[in-house]
Amino acid sequence: MKKKIGLFCGFILLLLALPATAMAQGSEAVLDSGNTAWMIVATILVMFMTIPGLALFYGGLVRQKNLLSIIMQCFVLAGVITLLWFSFGYSWVFGTGFKDSPAGFFIGGFDKVFLHGIGLNTLNPLGGNIPETLFALFQCMFAIITPALIIGAFAERVKFSGYLIFIVLWSILVYNPMAHWVWGGGWLQQLGAIDFAGGTVVHINAGISALMMAILIGKRKGYRPERPTTPHNVTFVFLGAGFLWLGWFGFNAGSGLAADGLAANAFLVTHIATATAVVVWMAIDWIRNRKPTTVGASTAAVAGLVAITPAAGTVDIIGALAIGATASVICFFMVAVVKKKLGYDDSLDAFGVHGVGGIIGSVLTGVFATRLVSGAEGVQGALYGDWHQLWVQIIATVATIVYSAVVTTILFLIVDKTIGVRVSSRVEEEGLDIYEHGELPYN
Repeated sequence: MKKKIGLFCGFILLLLALPATAMAQGSEAVLDSGNTAWMIVATILVMFMTIPGLALFYGGLVRQKNLLSIIMQCFVLAGVITLLWFSFGYSWVFGTGFKDSPAGFFIGGFDKVFLHGIGLNTLNPLGGNIPETLFALFQCMFAIITPALIIGAFAERVKFSGYLIFIVLWSILVYNPMAHWVWGGGWLQQLGAIDFAGGTVVHINAGISALMMAILIGKRKGYRPERPTTPHNVTFVFLGAGFLWLGWFGFNAGSGLAADGLAANAFLVTHIATATAVVVWMAIDWIRNRKPTTVGASTAAVAGLVAITPAAGTVDIIGALAIGATASVICFFMVAVVKKKLGYDDSLDAFGVHGVGGIIGSVLTGVFATRLVSGAEGVQGALYGDWHQLWVQIIATVATIVYSAVVTTILFLIVDKTIGVRVSSRVEEEGLDIYEHGELPYN
């Protein structure tokens, strides 16, 4: 009898202990398989933006003799930047080793070099309950596409060896510090700057660098603003823009790191802003040039995608409509009017679309951010009474412009004075494909 009573009491105690055990387990972060699956898809989509999206988009815009040079410049980044990123780039951006030292202003630290200390079950400390290895790979895709955007400024006249050295230095000294400032706990993030998916880090950064490169490397041989070169394959341009539009859903919606309402909203406003930009650009094109063009519509889509990038996590569809329309109008006139007036040769409009579009998006985030999206304790913009956020966005935008312009100029001069950046007149005239790579794009 005593034995039975003892067993019964033990059973009761076990039942009482179960809730406490469950609560203890529930308080521990566990991997979220749904979020993980979504982030794997998002990572693939962002990779798709560079290869083949941007390669086709830029490749179609250049002359036939330079198509493979563009493809190679995009493709090689997937190799070079990946090695840089996982060796020390990720640690520089998201490490915490220098958190309490003056060096933390510039980089995160060396505590995560070669993913040191990150195992299979290490969860991303920034949220989402996804593996940190997956987060690192997702961010690697951003590190790859950002320098690829700069290619548009010096297309058809850059030496491949000089390009490689410059891009390596630029990724280390421009991209990594900027990404740390905004996403890795740096001073701009502490200031409260909003950049959901890369308005400052990716687009303003690359766009301003592109402008400096276009000015420093000089115009293409025979370039005349009043008679721009004709794209050799408009179908490639259309396909590239389509792939970019598709991939951008992973770029923006994936930046929330979870399969939730925020991701759905980012997905929605990304599409709304892009659609608005296409329609507005087409209307201007039709009125001004009497014909709506495929290249124009494709460029418009990219401008809309760029502008909504920093705002995708904080604006609703009203903000998306306004941002898409504003970016379309301003980018159109930057590309069609201002560039011709100023005379610089930004070959594929990297500055006019990415630099200008990024500036518009970054600033207007401070206008249209709403707590309907950011949450009850989240940020809101000037339209809803909070002018402080607008000033913070302006500070972040100006800081990005200045830092990118100054460091890019220094790096260009160093590379140009050592191994050279520009090809000879003969190579430029005959084409980079055959002289730089020994191949032709078509048989």
